[in-house]
Amino acid sequence: MKRKLSAVLSASVVLAAAIQVSSGTAQALSSTDDDTVAAAAPQPAESELIALADSRIPAAAKALGLGGQEKLVAKDAVVDADGTKHLRYERTFGGLPVLGGDVVVHQDAKGAITSVDRALGGKLTLPSLTPKLSADKAADKAAGAVKSTVGIAADEDTAALKQVSSAGQAKLVVWAATGTPRLAYETVVEGLRADGTPSRQRLVTDAASGEVLSTHEEIQTATAAGTGRGVHDGSVRLTTTPYKTWFQLKDPTRGNQYTTTLKGGTSGKGTLYISFTDRWGSGQVSNGQSAAVDAQFGAAATWDFYKKTFGRNGIRNDGVGAYSRVHFGQNYMNAFWDDSCFCMTYGDGAGNTHPLTSLDVAGHEMSHGVTAATAKLNYFGESGGLNEATSDILGTGVEFFENLPANPPNYLIGESIDYFGNGKPLRYMDQPSKDGRSADYWSPSLGRLDVHYSSGVANHFFFLLAQGSGKKTINGYSYDSPTFDGKPVAGIGRNKALQVWYRALTVYMTSTTDYHGARAATLKAAADLYGGTGSTEYKRVAACWDAVNVK
Repeated sequence: MKRKLSAVLSASVVLAAAIQVSSGTAQALSSTDDDTVAAAAPQPAESELIALADSRIPAAAKALGLGGQEKLVAKDAVVDADGTKHLRYERTFGGLPVLGGDVVVHQDAKGAITSVDRALGGKLTLPSLTPKLSADKAADKAAGAVKSTVGIAADEDTAALKQVSSAGQAKLVVWAATGTPRLAYETVVEGLRADGTPSRQRLVTDAASGEVLSTHEEIQTATAAGTGRGVHDGSVRLTTTPYKTWFQLKDPTRGNQYTTTLKGGTSGKGTLYISFTDRWGSGQVSNGQSAAVDAQFGAAATWDFYKKTFGRNGIRNDGVGAYSRVHFGQNYMNAFWDDSCFCMTYGDGAGNTHPLTSLDVAGHEMSHGVTAATAKLNYFGESGGLNEATSDILGTGVEFFENLPANPPNYLIGESIDYFGNGKPLRYMDQPSKDGRSADYWSPSLGRLDVHYSSGVANHFFFLLAQGSGKKTINGYSYDSPTFDGKPVAGIGRNKALQVWYRALTVYMTSTTDYHGARAATLKAAADLYGGTGSTEYKRVAACWDAVNVK
């Protein structure tokens, strides 16, 4: 069952829109829009890919304008479903490997070269190919260097070894990864890290002085530490998966959750994002990876929020990660959770320039999965309002949990996606009626409202329980939360309020729980958590329900 964020569209409208888009109105985004390599399926055997790249060397060398001492060596190839080819080559100079001289040649389906990505710009020249240090001396210097990190321009994961077991033969190379190319030695030093993890460090040292130019730990843990810039989330860290010479936008530490692009389509799993570097997105909408950064980070943040706040191991509490799909349809102004695929989907909004990948949207939608795995609140009537409110409440919890500088947490829903084009949020938790549609207080007719508007009563309750009534400023946002009878109420703090709601959802609510049932469920949860019916927390839960006319 799909659950979505919009306060405007109904489930039937979403389905109709999806059918309309899939019937031929959608235009797939190009791979350059996503700034990624499309992982075609199925790929030929690796030997066939190498042979393909090898056969294209003459054309590639001509396009690159290589000098007489330079040659290309086929490394890998990726063939997209449409026949586009991405051919990876390493380079040699005078028979020596050039570290930092690799290139990727992109060809269309007919074999014409469309673009080239180069690790090294400009011409490659060296004054001499004769080293001043012997290979043995270079190996000794490399082995000594890993016993201390002083002077090493090291990767983040490089550390001094507690034990060096061997140093391989130093081999001459050309170092071109930084600055002016120079003659160097490459040496592999093996040993143990301080925690007992085996180490195999590949060091590059200057062939004249022995200076360490680079060191790289080849024995990786299961993950890589990537960085990304999202449209909404700004600069964030991402846990990714190394694959061959690429990185996949896939998180093995959180149930293998991953992110794909639909490229404007409306069906299928999409194409997994991979990159030749572990740096993703630019923060700009024009870079399709930026929305993917938000989606992948949002999934990780939601996982971490549930794990660290409630001890929940994934959405279904089974350790399995959901996957996210971005760039759904054309001008699709929504996002949704779908239990049938156990996946999260985001549209790109008006003009395909306003992706709905903000953190509170991610937390909101994936929390529908938690509700589906627990109380299974119906998606109509008062139960439907509670279902929507649960996602608003827990999605807000995700936002406060991460506390991103680029997207400061608040009690507004969808404030950064600009759904209405006027800078206003979708919903307000402190006074839901400010959106012109939502209810602040319970009434007998509440169940006849759209679930996105009947959710206002529970959202209002939660704000009062977390922060209390009246005027206040939190993280630079101003609030003024009223009560039904005008009497002020005090809250118990956001963290306690979240614990109360989560326990009520997972322990006491059922598919048909209505607002009066929710009052009973949260009172039971407060009694369980905070010392019975005589506790301050229990009494304030009751007072906050009174304040929204649920008695």
